[in-house]
Amino acid sequence: MASPVAFQREREAVAIAGYAEYQRREFCKDIRCPIQRQLEKHRAGTDEYEEVRRICKTDCIHTTYEFHHWLTDHGYEIVRPEEDAPKGGEEGDG
Repeated sequence: MASPVAFQREREAVAIAGYAEYQRREFCKDIRCPIQRQLEKHRAGTDEYEEVRRICKTDCIHTTYEFHHWLTDHGYEIVRPEEDAPKGGEEGDG
């Protein structure tokens, strides 16, 4: 069986008028993540940078719960295109 990643499709980011898009690592910088601070000491693309970046990619010290709440506390809304919405069932069906 193929990896779920193989089924992901590439999409163009579509800005929503009147909304600011989250900028990569904005959360990390705002909370002064110690891993982010280490990352900032190295030039992007260097071996040292990639070594620190692997921590972010595979062993982040923060949780999705923290990130989600940071997003909502900072006024972000999480949206997706309608074509990706669950099919069948009425609103509130879980």
